[in-house]
Formats: sequence, C-alpha cells, structure tokens
Amino acid sequence: MIGWLQGTVLDTWSQGPKAGVVLNCAGVGYEVQITQRQQGQLEEGDDLILWTHHIQREDASVLFGFDDKNERELFRRLIRVNGVGPQAALALLQECGYTDLIRAITGGDLRRLCKAQGVGKRTAERLAVELRTELTGFGVPQSPGLSLVEGLPEDCMPDSNPVFTDVETTLTALGYEDLEIRRALRAVHEQHDGNSPSDNDVDAWLKLCLQWLSKEAS
Repeated sequence: MIGWLQGTVLDTWSQGPKAGVVLNCAGVGYEVQITQRQQGQLEEGDDLILWTHHIQREDASVLFGFDDKNERELFRRLIRVNGVGPQAALALLQECGYTDLIRAITGGDLRRLCKAQGVGKRTAERLAVELRTELTGFGVPQSPGLSLVEGLPEDCMPDSNPVFTDVETTLTALGYEDLEIRRALRAVHEQHDGNSPSDNDVDAWLKLCLQWLSKEAS
C-alpha cells in the first residue's frame, strides 16, 4: 500500500467535481485525487508531500492525497460510516476544511454537513451520531461545554432536567433519533429567545419540538 509520496507537481487535472494532481516521484508519475481546495494552491513544478490512502477495486486503483496525516485519518474515519464513500468524504473536506468539519460533526451542524455534494440529511445524521464522540478533541480545540444542545442553560439539558428527559423519551417513542431531539430542543430555545415554555411544561415543549421537527422534515 502506498501511504506517503514526495515529489514535484507535473500536472493537475479536473473531471467534474473531482480534482487531482500528477506527482513526479523519482521519474514515476503518480495520479492522486485531492480536494479542489488543495489543487487551487498548486502550480506546476511545486514540491509536494502527500499522505495517501489507497483504494483498490476490481475496476480501478485510486490514490487519495492529503496535506497531513491527521487529515488522512479523518478521511479514513469518514469512509467507515455507512453511506459515506471516498467522494463524499472528499466533498466534506472540500466544503468545510479539516477543522470546521470536525466542529460541524461534533456540534451536530447538519445544515453545514449537507452543503457537501452527495451528503444528505440522513448521512449527515449518521456522521454526527457515529463520530461525534470519537472526534471530540481530535486535534481541534473545542469550546467549553460544547454539545449538541449548546446554547441551552445547564438546567435545560435533557440529561439534567426531568421535563426534558420526558420530552426526549416521548419523542424517542415516536421514532425520532437522539440527535434530532437534541437539535429540536436547542432550536426551540433559540427561536423563543428567552421566552421559551416554562421548564415544567412538558406538553408545551413537546408541541413546539414536534412543530420544528415536522418543518425540518418537509
């Protein structure tokens, strides 16, 4: 397996959303797919080091290149998530960049994740649910108390207030996922800007969360 390359940029190429470079390494030209962001910083003759991930298929052998080992490791974790192939993983890195992508996943920012080509809402949810724990602190400083319900007062966190625990339990029984529920609680709090329902009014919180969830699904 080829894991690292050092050479000179011989040529760059584009095919639709795909971008790549031909790297001259001691007289051998390696064709490596990279993000458009990376390609835009390169010129013919540049010296370049890439950490690579090699994917071998029956009909193709593809090298994907990254600026450093951490970015390659993030790519590898992304493609382990069901529904995220290498092109979607590169699209996520292209859209967000390394640091912002980690923050979007750990913070449950589905809107940002869905901006990447080929990434839909369900895939974004899987990324946030499956990777948010293992990517927390993954070489990126996190804000104190960062969570999927950031912005809610401490006593409004689902794990610390019986009312919100009841709302979470009811919505779970209705088929909603943990990430969706926590985003709904945060959204209701933010939309009402200090005028959110009383902390002991389960029905009011439940109604507003369902309205928000219904609007998101439409």
